[in-house]
Amino acid sequence: MTAEIANDIRNEIKSYIAKSGWTLTDIVKEMNKSRDEKEKTTSQNISNKLTRGTIKYSECKEIASIIGFAIKWVPSEQ
Repeated sequence: MTAEIANDIRNEIKSYIAKSGWTLTDIVKEMNKSRDEKEKTTSQNISNKLTRGTIKYSECKEIASIIGFAIKWVPSEQ
């Protein structure tokens, strides 16, 4: 994955978070409520994953659900 693609993904996710009125800190608190102690994460960890483009799809779905969105796959126009 190129740095440009990773940056686009990061910006897209962060814009949805901002539009929803949530902060990354609050999202991480919500994520950690349903996780075992050894699977808890931090705001810095999620931020780093977004920057590097290494965030898991499951984490993206979890973030989307917390902020009231669903990720849907739609056919692209050709």
